Amino acid sequence: MKKIKSILVANRSEIAIRVLRAASEMGIRTVAIYSNEDRFALHRFKADESYLVGAGKKPISAYLDIADIIRI
Repeated sequence: MKKIKSILVANRSEIAIRVLRAASEMGIRTVAIYSNEDRFALHRFKADESYLVGAGKKPISAYLDIADIIRI
């Protein structure tokens, strides 16, 4: 079975931070997404990489913008 090398956490706040921490402890590279309103949220900075999704949209719409998430 192949080892997981990286994971994109498509969530925010406490849940995302827990997933990011667990993945980091397992040696898995982490990627976070964030909406414009979450640009200063802790989960953005805990990840190895982070990307803005749904630019100009409200947070719920931004996190549900599948095309933008796939672009990453």
